[in-house]
Amino acid sequence: MVTTRSAVVDRPGIDAIWRALAAVPDPEIPVISVVDLGIIRGVEWRDNELVVSVTPTYSGCPATEVIASDIGRALVAAGVVRFRIETRLAPAWTTDWIVPEARQRLADYGIAPPGARASASSQINRIDISALRRHRTEAASVPCPRCHSTRTHEQSRYGSTPCKAQYRCDDCLEPFDYFKPH
Repeated sequence: MVTTRSAVVDRPGIDAIWRALAAVPDPEIPVISVVDLGIIRGVEWRDNELVVSVTPTYSGCPATEVIASDIGRALVAAGVVRFRIETRLAPAWTTDWIVPEARQRLADYGIAPPGARASASSQINRIDISALRRHRTEAASVPCPRCHSTRTHEQSRYGSTPCKAQYRCDDCLEPFDYFKPH
């Protein structure tokens, strides 16, 4: 008599995987995780392979490969044997996906968290000088993460990374990054 046994793979549960991913810091902003940032869009087992869906903050993000490597290391450490990381570009990532606790950690770290996104109806489709002036005025109301003053101004549209702008506080005179909403 021949007895056969099907191999049962002991695999971590989805909750354990989410906890492991929540420990993966964003390489550019280490005080928040990839889960806090909202770029992990899904985690599911498909047969004996774990599929993690990731939406980068933007398609040209220089940290995308580092994030994928860090996620892979976290999955292996959590006991995942087979996995695949899928990049999902639609829907596009938005700063609305950053969890509230991460916004506070950004501020505590010295980065002004993103404000509300511009609505589709307020986007500029043609050159409109008055709209550009309004945008600059609105952009200047970014609160300083150090002294909380709203007397700030944009010094450069790009800060330490492309997703941040460089601001300076007119009260405490300190420069700071602002995580641009999009």
